[in-house]
Amino acid sequence: MGLLLGLAMGAAVFGILVAVRLLRSGTPLPADLALALEVGSSRVSTAGSAVDRLGMRFAPLVLRLMGRRNVNRKRRRIDQAGNPDGLTIDRYAARRAVYGAFGLLTAVVFFSAGWPFFSLFGLAFGAFAADAAIWQGIRSRRDVIDRTLPDFLDVLAVVVSAGLGFRQALDRVSARYEGPWADEIRIALRQMDMGVSRRQAFDELRRRNDSEPVNQFVTALQQGEELGAPIAETLIQIARDMRRTDAQNARRRAARAIPMATLATLVFMVPATMIIIVTGMILGSGTDFTGILDGD
Repeated sequence: MGLLLGLAMGAAVFGILVAVRLLRSGTPLPADLALALEVGSSRVSTAGSAVDRLGMRFAPLVLRLMGRRNVNRKRRRIDQAGNPDGLTIDRYAARRAVYGAFGLLTAVVFFSAGWPFFSLFGLAFGAFAADAAIWQGIRSRRDVIDRTLPDFLDVLAVVVSAGLGFRQALDRVSARYEGPWADEIRIALRQMDMGVSRRQAFDELRRRNDSEPVNQFVTALQQGEELGAPIAETLIQIARDMRRTDAQNARRRAARAIPMATLATLVFMVPATMIIIVTGMILGSGTDFTGILDGD
């Protein structure tokens, strides 16, 4: 046991020395990785930047091991998260290399010390730590977009009804909004300015957002364009459907929360309340438990 622990500590020290040497070495990075390292650097924390620089040299290896299909899927997930803190696919690969190595070393140390349960936590950290920011970014971004979209469509419908073209109305309304949905609209507008068709631009907008209201918006907009329906009426109807769906989802969440609250009350509050009541009754009765115990 002592030998295994010594080997694990030696491996950890060796890894730290190699990392310090890589950080201090003057070996230039490939141009694409050097550019990726600087993308979003103003939004990355000091700790995150240090992790990126430490693992960027191993990013190509991680990307090759992931495979082209998984890389494309992960790039799409990063886009859906809105590139949180300047995250790119290369930064993700770098962080996955660093977190994976750290989690593996932690697991070896804990297993050598006779704590196999904690070694599982080390392996889990190495496997999922790099994806935590993506999961949180997707969830937060989706919630903001779902709240913003109905009001945005109402304003857009008013502007279109006033006689402004759909393209100009999008530009005018998006300029009054801030947040991820306004950013997505501006990206679609820039794509249309570069010659991309409106249908393709909105298909790309739907691909970048894991949101059912966005999917409904793009689908209804394209169907209305094919059928020749007035855009203003289409936008108003989409906003109404979104609010109706949101109200139904809120009722479903409330219905699911009631049994959970009841279960929590039965498991935690009722036993604790009974303990307090029984303890108060016993203490208030003035019973001498010392004598009872001595008699036994």
